[in-house]
This record gives sequence, structure tokens and C-alpha cells, in this order.
Amino acid sequence: MREFIVEADGGSRGNPGPAGYGAVVSDAATGETLTELAEYIGVATNNVAEYRGLLAGLRAAHALDPAAMVHVRMDSKLVIEQMSGRWKIKHPDMKPLATESRSVFPPDQVTYEWIPREQNKHADRLANEAMDAGTKGEQWSPSESAVAAGGRAAGAAPVPQKAAPQGERRPATPEEERRATPGWSSAPDLGAPATFVLLRHGETPLTPQKRFSGSGGTDPSLSTAGRDQAHRVAEALARRGTIQAILASPLTRTRETAAVVATRLGLDVTIEDGLRETDFGAWEGLTFGEVRDRHPEDLNAWLADPEAHPTGGGESFAETATRIAATRDKLVAAHAGRTVLLVTHVTPIKTFVRLALGAPPESLFRMELSAASLSAVAYYADGNASVRLFNDTSHLRP
Repeated sequence: MREFIVEADGGSRGNPGPAGYGAVVSDAATGETLTELAEYIGVATNNVAEYRGLLAGLRAAHALDPAAMVHVRMDSKLVIEQMSGRWKIKHPDMKPLATESRSVFPPDQVTYEWIPREQNKHADRLANEAMDAGTKGEQWSPSESAVAAGGRAAGAAPVPQKAAPQGERRPATPEEERRATPGWSSAPDLGAPATFVLLRHGETPLTPQKRFSGSGGTDPSLSTAGRDQAHRVAEALARRGTIQAILASPLTRTRETAAVVATRLGLDVTIEDGLRETDFGAWEGLTFGEVRDRHPEDLNAWLADPEAHPTGGGESFAETATRIAATRDKLVAAHAGRTVLLVTHVTPIKTFVRLALGAPPESLFRMELSAASLSAVAYYADGNASVRLFNDTSHLRP
């Protein structure tokens, strides 16, 4: 009985973002590379790309010998644990891909092993080649991979392109894999989600001082640093190329941030009042320490009870959550299947994430959200939500 090693990997530049996978099938006895596969799969998450790589690798191994024993090696702890049966698969994007992967070989012919990333470089390289090709509007090809690897991967044999002998199946081409494999947006009965990319506005003069700045205060404009952040995030979003509409809170700092992004992307901005920041009442413009000194009892109550209001009749977290939930439902219905940028504030973004996770109100105090950071939540037709990104500030680094 033959034994194959399948190494697979997937990646997403943005998570979700432009994604691709790579897979390698090698002979366990000799180490000879038998098949290389890679494909750009469009916009997807890292986990979906990893599952796509696994499925492609298993199919390629099956095409070589359906009776073989297969040992899968991946650096994705999630995929390995789920396919080994130790972790449940809850996400709707993953379930059909896992089911298909399990159906390729009988269960007793496949084993799974987690490996460190540095031991999965071959598949990782293929996945990155596929993403590079896809962003150029091209398809990955084995010949390009050989050039990238210096003529041939270490210990690898050339991949034959001739037809397989009669009665045998040849390994599927990347294009055939693309047609045969369900993508992240084709889970049964769900359709493409409404994806909200949540952008916190750039800094204002109050931001580095960590002062309460809600919808009832002085409505500050962006600082010089904040305008620079807005331009940086605009460039990052332009590179990703997935935003189809822009909505913004009515406050000045969010409108200014949205305007910079909209100019770069060639889109209009729609003002959505439901995205405004919480009204912090008499605490507007004060630091946390100043509120603690001046209104200690009100602050303690506010920290302990989501129904409590800031001093002076501001908005409670419970009221903010009700407003955000209503805004979410309205926007999900209006933007089904689209990717929409929502330019808003700390509390609304944290509330979107909290509600998507089903987390308690006190979780708001356990999230760090930086100025000009990006987060993302996808909403499906069955009512489920998936937090895909949180507090990404990589675009702000030089």
C-alpha cells in the first residue's frame, strides 16, 4: 500500500481579503514531490483558504491512488483539530468544506498532524504564489512555481502534464479545482453575507489625552495625525479593493475620515445617524481620572450596570446597544451580499463586535480599539454573524 504526505496551507491578505491556497502531495517513502497545486480563490478568510488547500491536496492524492494511506500535515491548528474530531465545526463557511474533505478518502486511510509554520514552507510558498497571481488577474501555473523555487523545489520531481493512462485519473488542474470546490460565499442556502468593515475615525486632539468624546461634546475635527491616519487607511482599503459603499456617523471626525477614504475609492458617503458615538453627558471632554474624582458614584454605577447613565443624562450602554442593533438590522437588509465600510466610533464598533459574539455588556471594557483601526463582521441570511477582523492597525505602520 502506498503512503502519501499531504501538506497544505491557505492565506488571506486582509482576512477576509484576496486569498489563495497551496497543496503538495509527496511520497512518504522517498520524499519525492508528486503533485503541486495552488489557486487564487478570490475574497475569503484564512480558515476557508486553509480548508480549500486541504481539500485540493486530498483530491490530488486520491487521483494518484485511491487506496493509499494519507498523512496530512498543516500548520493550521484549527483545521487539524476539527478534522481530527477534537474540535466542533460551528462556522457555516467551514462545514461544507470539512464534509467534502472527509468524503475524499475513507476515514481510516487519513491521519492528521499539526506542524509549525516553518515546516510547511512549500505549501505556504504555493499559496502566496497563487495570491500574487490572482491580484494580477492571472492564474497560478506550475512553471511559475518552479521558477520561484529556483528551477525546482528541493527534492521535487517535475509535474507531468501528459494525459493519465487509460482508466486512471490525473490530478485536477487549478481551474478544475476552482469549479468543483465550493467557495466561502457558496455555503448551502446562505448566500454571500453582508460584510461590515468597521473603521474607527482618525485621531482628534482629544484622542491621545484619552478624554471622553461622544456625541454630546464639542464635536472635534481630526488632528494632523488623524488626517494622516485617514490617508493611510484609505490606501490600505484601496489595495484590498472590496468596499462597495461607505456610511459614516454624522460627527465631524467620522465625516472627515470617511471623506478621505471616499475620495481615494471613488465612492460617495452616506450619513447614518445610528452610527454616532454614545452621549457621555457631563463627562464629555474629561479624562477617566477626572470623572472618577468628580463623579465617583455615577462612574461606579456606569461600570457595573449597562442600564446606568453618565452624569447629566447621557446615553447608557444598553441604549447604545439597542440603537446599534436596530442600525445593524437595517443595514444588513439593505446591503445583503455587499461589503460596506462603516466609519464610526469606539462604542459602536465594540457593540457590533459584542453583539456578533453574543458576549456580555462588560466585554466592552475588555476590548482595545485604536484610532483608524479596522474591524470586520459578516452577517449571514440565517442570522449568524462572524467576526473576521478586530483592531487591525497594520496599515498605520511605516
